[in-house]
Amino acid sequence: MTNKKEQVTGNKGIRSHYSLFLCYLLPAVCYLFLACSSLPRNPGDVYDTRKDAETQLEMGTAQADRGSFAAALVFVNEARRLAVITDNSSLLIRSGLTLGNVLSALDNADGAFEAWNKALEEANLIGNRELAAVCRIHIARGKLLSQDGKNAAQSVLDDVTRDLAMIRSDEMYIAFAWTVIGLAEKELGRYTAAEEAVRRALAIHEKNRSLELAAYDWFMTASFRSLSGDSGGAVKALESAIEFDRRTENSWALANDWQALGDVRKKAGNLDAARAAYTRAADIFRALGNSEAAEQARKRGDAM
Repeated sequence: MTNKKEQVTGNKGIRSHYSLFLCYLLPAVCYLFLACSSLPRNPGDVYDTRKDAETQLEMGTAQADRGSFAAALVFVNEARRLAVITDNSSLLIRSGLTLGNVLSALDNADGAFEAWNKALEEANLIGNRELAAVCRIHIARGKLLSQDGKNAAQSVLDDVTRDLAMIRSDEMYIAFAWTVIGLAEKELGRYTAAEEAVRRALAIHEKNRSLELAAYDWFMTASFRSLSGDSGGAVKALESAIEFDRRTENSWALANDWQALGDVRKKAGNLDAARAAYTRAADIFRALGNSEAAEQARKRGDAM
C-alpha cells in the first residue's frame, strides 16, 4: 500500500499537518506609547505585514494539503520572508515548520531539517518549552520518513512520547504527536499499537471538525491494517478516508485513497475491484492535471 500523506501530515501529513501543517499562536504583546502622535491611529495597522504573512502561510498550507508542493513552496517562502521582516517569533517558527514539511514532500531532506532546526532554535530562544517540543516532534517525524526510519523508530517513539507530555495548550499539536507515535509503532511492526495511537488523534480531529486530518488518520489506519493482513479492515478504513476527503473536496487525497484501495484489493486477490480503483485514481489525477501520477496509477492497473 502506498504512503501518500506521510510526506506532509502533519499528516495530511501527511497532508500530512501534519499535515501535516499545524498553527500555534504565541500570545501577542502590545506596547502602547501614549502621547506619541507619530503612531498609527488604528493599532491594527501595525499588523498588516503579519496578516500578509498569515495569508501566505494559509495559502501555502492549502496548496500542500492538495499535493501542489511546488506552488506551496512559493507561498511558504513568501510567508517566511515576511516573518523575517516582522521579527515575529510565532511566524518564524510556524513558517519554518511548514517550510520543512513542504521541502520534505519535495524530497529535500537537508533543507527540511534545516528549516525545522531553525524553528527549534527560535523556540528555545524565546524559552517556549511547549513549542520547542512541537519542533522536536517535526524533526522526529522527518527521521521516520528518512531511509533510516526503521532504525530510528524506537528512539523517535521514546522522544515523542516524552515531548507529548509537554504539550498542554493545543489539542491539534497533541493529535500530531499521536500520529507520529503511530508511525513509529508501525515501523516497529506493532500495528495494533499504531492504530491505537492514531485513533487518539482521530478523536481530536473529529471533535475539532478537522475533516482532512481525520481522513489522513483513516488512511494511516488502512495502512496499518493492510500490513497486519487485515485487508477487509483496510478497505473499510479507506472507505472512511474517501468519505471525509469527499466532504472537503480534497481531490489529491481522494486520488491517493483510491490508489491505495487498488493496492489493498490487489493484495486480497480482488483484481477486478483493484483495477477499477486504479482507474478511478488515474481519472482524478488526470483531471487535476497531474499526468505523471495518472500514468503511474494506470500502470498499476495494467500490471495485474
